[in-house]
Amino acid sequence: MRLAWLLAFVLLAVSAAAQTAFYDAPRVDARGKPGTLVRAQAMEGAPLNAAAYRVLYRSTSFDGRPILVSGVVIVPQGAPPPGGRPIVAWAHPTSGIVPPCAPSLALFFFQQVQGLRTMVRNGYVVAATDYPGLGTPGPHPYLVGLSEARAVIDSVRVARSLPGAGGGSRFIVWGHSQGGHAALFTGLIAKSYAPELTLLGVAAAAPASELADLMDDDLSTPAGKNITAMTLWSWQRVYDAPMDKVVDPRAMPAIDKLARECIEGPWDISVRNRTTRPLEQHFLTVAHPADVEPWRDLLAKNTPGPVPRDIPVFLAQGLDDAIIRPAVTQNYFDRLCKGGSKARLYLMPGVGHGGAAMKSALEAIAWMTARFAGETPPSDCGK
Repeated sequence: MRLAWLLAFVLLAVSAAAQTAFYDAPRVDARGKPGTLVRAQAMEGAPLNAAAYRVLYRSTSFDGRPILVSGVVIVPQGAPPPGGRPIVAWAHPTSGIVPPCAPSLALFFFQQVQGLRTMVRNGYVVAATDYPGLGTPGPHPYLVGLSEARAVIDSVRVARSLPGAGGGSRFIVWGHSQGGHAALFTGLIAKSYAPELTLLGVAAAAPASELADLMDDDLSTPAGKNITAMTLWSWQRVYDAPMDKVVDPRAMPAIDKLARECIEGPWDISVRNRTTRPLEQHFLTVAHPADVEPWRDLLAKNTPGPVPRDIPVFLAQGLDDAIIRPAVTQNYFDRLCKGGSKARLYLMPGVGHGGAAMKSALEAIAWMTARFAGETPPSDCGK
C-alpha cells in the first residue's frame, strides 16, 4: 500500500513538473494571431506510423481576451496529398476543471482519443485541444461553448501550420459528452471565427445539447451531482456567478475537493463517486438551479442551437445513457431535421454514457471519410 501511494506521488510530481516546464508562458506570449504556435514538444507513444506533438498555441477566450491553450497534434507519416491532409479535431469529454486535468498530461492520452488509430491509417491529422484552463492557467470554463469551440478551431489552425504536419483547410470536428457540446458550438461559429477553414461536418457522441436538462434531470445520480458541482464551481470563477445562491454551505468542502480531482479512467470515476457521497446529505438549497438567475441565463447562453443546415451532422447516442438521456439527443436531432439539416442518428442499444464514443467511433469515422470524399451526406430525417 505504501509503495502504491509513493508511486502515485511520484507520477503526480512528474506531471506537475511537465506542466510547469511546457505549459507556463508569459502572458505577453498570448498576443498574436489566434491559432499560431508558441511551442511544440515531441511526445512518445503515438500510434504506429504517426508522430505526436504537445502544442501550446494562441486562442481567444469566450470574452475576447488573447489566451494560451495547450493540446496535442498527431500526424501520419509520409508526404501529404495535394491540398494537404484532412484534419479531424477531437473534442474530449470531461477530464476535470483545473490545469493538471489536461488530457495532454494524461498517462493514457492516446487511448482516450476514440478512433485515433483508424484516423491515422486514413491519413488524417488529428488535433486534440485541452480547452482553456486545462494545462494552461485556470479556471477551466467548463461547458462554456464559445471557449471550447474557439480552442477547437484554433487547434485546427495549429495542425495546418505545424512544421511537417501538412494539414489542409478541410476539417471535421468529433467529440464526446462535453466534447460533443464543443463540437456543436464549433459548428455554430466555424464560418465566422475561421473563414479560411472549411468545416465539412460535425460528429458528436452523447453531446451535452441541453444544459438545463443536464443540470436538473441528473441531480439524483452521483454523475449528475458531479457535473452540477463542476459547473457551479467553474462558473462562479468564470462568470462571477455566486454559488451561495443555490449551494448549501455544508456542501462546499466536497465541491472544492471534486473540483481538484481529474478524470482519466474508470478508477478516477470511482474515486469521484466517493468524494460525491457527502452531497447526498447536503448539496443544493433549491430544487431546480436552472430556474435561478444568473444560472438560468448562463445555461441558456451555453446551450447550442442547431448548427447551420449546410453542415451535416452525425449524432451517436447510447440507449442506456443515464447522463445524457436519449430523449434529449433525439430532441436535438428533431430540431436539426426541422431546420433542413442532413443529420444521421446512430442509436446504440445497451450502451451507456461512457462508451458512446468508443462504440460509435468506426461508424463515425466511416461517416467522416465520406464527407472528406465529397459524397452526398446521408440523412435519417423523416425515417
